[in-house]
Amino acid sequence: MTQPTNADPGQSGGFLAEIKDAVTTRAALLVLGVLALQLAFITSYVGAFHHPKPSEIPIAVSAPVAPVAEQSAKQLAALPGKPLDPRAVKDEATAARQIKNRDVDGALIIDPAGKTDKLLVASGAGASLSQAVEEVVGRVEQAQGRTFTIVDVAPAAAGDGRGLSSFYLVIGWCVGGYLCAAILAISAGARPANAARAVVRLGALFVYAVAAGLLGAVIAGPVLGALSGSIPALWGLGTLVVFAVGAITLAFQGLAGVVGIGLAILLVVVFGNPSAGGAYPYPLLPPFWKAIGPWLPPGAGTYAARSIAYFKGNDITGPLLVLSGWAVLGSAVTMACAVSRRGRAGAAVGSGLPDGPDDLDVSDPTAKAAGR
Repeated sequence: MTQPTNADPGQSGGFLAEIKDAVTTRAALLVLGVLALQLAFITSYVGAFHHPKPSEIPIAVSAPVAPVAEQSAKQLAALPGKPLDPRAVKDEATAARQIKNRDVDGALIIDPAGKTDKLLVASGAGASLSQAVEEVVGRVEQAQGRTFTIVDVAPAAAGDGRGLSSFYLVIGWCVGGYLCAAILAISAGARPANAARAVVRLGALFVYAVAAGLLGAVIAGPVLGALSGSIPALWGLGTLVVFAVGAITLAFQGLAGVVGIGLAILLVVVFGNPSAGGAYPYPLLPPFWKAIGPWLPPGAGTYAARSIAYFKGNDITGPLLVLSGWAVLGSAVTMACAVSRRGRAGAAVGSGLPDGPDDLDVSDPTAKAAGR
């Protein structure tokens, strides 16, 4: 007589049942979201950097005789593809002042009495930009049987290879901002339970931003010698960049829970970094990235950092307003979301629990228990 065997209940459903039990709908959707984020990252970076092309780079044109400068400016403006946006100025001193004020990115000083002109550039604004100006003007000069000497009126520091240190400093600050906000979600719930908790998170973020801003400025400046410029000014900028990005991340978490971290990465990393004007300043980027760059934290921060390091802080007001706007908006949305939740804290990231009662899978008994 055969004896009945005791079947293992864990094996009764087979392999497909195990997959169904292990991979929830929520997890599958999050993985698909990661895939979409990855593809957006590739598209954004390759799209921004695969074919840099100068477009309407602002330059000044000067000559001892005004009509000569005006005629030369017209010739440069008529170049195919409009790589330059020239404007005639009074003299070399005016041209140099406009470069240092960040009104133009270069200047051609014409000598009608000879065949050698002078090209003023500013490698502190990005080596790729100054090289683009040199190449475009060089082709025009060569076609006219002329040549030029190059004068760098705002050179990058000796330790600032290709003028990229400002960009990498700001990217580091941005990474710190959204990671700090994400860690708060990991440790204490993606969404703060009430307004008081939201204030605590914003306060903690601000303290972190002050420390991160100072340490980043000191490392890039005195420690590595990569950037010159005012340490207090860079410190203040770093504090604003870190807090703005962190506040944005907290706001996204307040709106979307754990998914908010991905939204912050989409905004700051996927769209913000390639459009920041780091490797290729704005006049070399495709139209889409050129348009959005100045309005996102990495772009505003990079432009401001270069202004502090090499242009005595000129033309910094706009970027600071952009960063302040993100900081205020992020803080306001974070507070509004906390008030609207009325004591319903979100689950900590990585806890395995849904972020709120609305996210519960009613078919899962553990989810029902968690939502009681």
